[in-house]
Amino acid sequence: MSRLPDPVREGLSRGWHVLGGPHGPLPERIECDVAIVGSGAGAGISAELLAQAGLRVVIVEEGPLRSSTDFHQRESEAYPTLYQESAARKTADKAITILQGRCVGGSTTVNWTSSFRTPVPTLTHWQSQFGLADYGYEALVPWFEQAERRLNVGPWLMAPNDNNELLRKGATSLGITAPMIKRNVKGCWNLGSCGMGCPTNAKQSMLVTTIPAALERGATLFVQTRVESLLLQGDQIEALRCVPVALDGSPAGAPATLVNARHVVVAGGAINSPALLLRSKLPDPHGLLGRRTFLHPVVISAALFERAVEGWHGAPQTVYSDHFLETQPIDGAIGYKLEAPPIHPVIFASTLPGYGREQSELLGQFPKTQALLALLRDGFHEQSPGGRVTLRDDGSPLLDYPLTDFVMDGARRAFLSMAEIQFAAGAKVVLPVHEMAQRYTSWKQAREAITALPIKPLLTRVVSAHVMGGCGMAGDERRGVVRPDGTHWQIANLSVHDGSIFPTSIGANPQLSIYGIVNRLASGLAKRLSGRDVVLA
Repeated sequence: MSRLPDPVREGLSRGWHVLGGPHGPLPERIECDVAIVGSGAGAGISAELLAQAGLRVVIVEEGPLRSSTDFHQRESEAYPTLYQESAARKTADKAITILQGRCVGGSTTVNWTSSFRTPVPTLTHWQSQFGLADYGYEALVPWFEQAERRLNVGPWLMAPNDNNELLRKGATSLGITAPMIKRNVKGCWNLGSCGMGCPTNAKQSMLVTTIPAALERGATLFVQTRVESLLLQGDQIEALRCVPVALDGSPAGAPATLVNARHVVVAGGAINSPALLLRSKLPDPHGLLGRRTFLHPVVISAALFERAVEGWHGAPQTVYSDHFLETQPIDGAIGYKLEAPPIHPVIFASTLPGYGREQSELLGQFPKTQALLALLRDGFHEQSPGGRVTLRDDGSPLLDYPLTDFVMDGARRAFLSMAEIQFAAGAKVVLPVHEMAQRYTSWKQAREAITALPIKPLLTRVVSAHVMGGCGMAGDERRGVVRPDGTHWQIANLSVHDGSIFPTSIGANPQLSIYGIVNRLASGLAKRLSGRDVVLA
């Protein structure tokens, strides 16, 4: 695989403008038309469209530039270099572990490629509750279609791996629909190591699509560079103050850089985007900034089968079920989406409960283990208000996300649903990922035990790879931080183009929602700034 073409290294050899870290020192000052904070889903789409419009673009990324040559399918290399806080970012009470990318391409470089359009019930809720009248499904279809063509989103035509096939088998036997997931890949080798960076460049992440397209059009990319603050002058952002950082995010000890821009696009991802606005002390007249941050809290159920499942082989997520969303009113008891995550040794060992001999025995059964996860659809009920991003003393972000009884009731019901499906698929043992759970050998035993378990924070292992909200979008400033066009309500030359603008969680893996909605926002911004019409291509 080391002999495969590496488009990023080829671009660097052609003279892409990349500075920071090993790519050379930053200038003392630089001027541009648009400065973009981040390089993930929203940033990448914005960068390509704004550069296509002929605007001078500077992209500022806190993480390193890594490419296919650097991706060796090793967790020990991937987590420290490609993820926020080495894939161990946690909420304030340590009850939820959060996976977020921290590299060029952001989470798109390390996600599992699952691609869903924003569900109609979610958009309908936004229209009625947040004044987003022009966010109906039909209005967004053209923007989704463009993004899908650009990023090769399409049906997964290969057979699911066993980990996913067991979800389909168990669900189908219970009369529950379990269709296939669309993926944004091209020429996929079906390796299964998507979460460690794609070594074959099959994943159509921002790393190999929109960021290179922007660089080919003359954009400048700063890497290993943190935007410490936005410098405000009146109702305008005057400059970005940026500092070089080491691979681990600590200060590199080099001088700060000022980026002067006509317009600023913040797209650092939920948690980091609201944190930057908070550090910059931007206007927040209604106390909304950083609030209503959502996670799709995830609970997991493991199962042991007689034969090897080998959940690390093959495309990581290809089957899902929305049965427990579609049968639940969106503003009723919390619903959940079921998927089958990939299983790799470090994540497996650090997520499953137990220690010592008990954990050793579980690890010994690693090849025969299957896993299901449930994404809880938070943000649609008054008892599910999400969390709040605040700042530590050093200015770094901290998310406080209370796991309320309302949310944990959904976790219990999800444990029950997953166990029933796993037994229906032929599991010999089911183990909910909970500190007090035991290995259950029948559905009857599991049902009785899960019903009695104390489903409490810290006892229940909760994780998340989907962070949304914190800079919510709304039709008026009393309900949102940004306008329906992505512009900040109080700051004329500031836009937010990432998942932090979502007023609720999506209820599905959010990357395609970001691609489609930001496609619309960035196209509009490009038109306002340059007078030119641009299209993802």
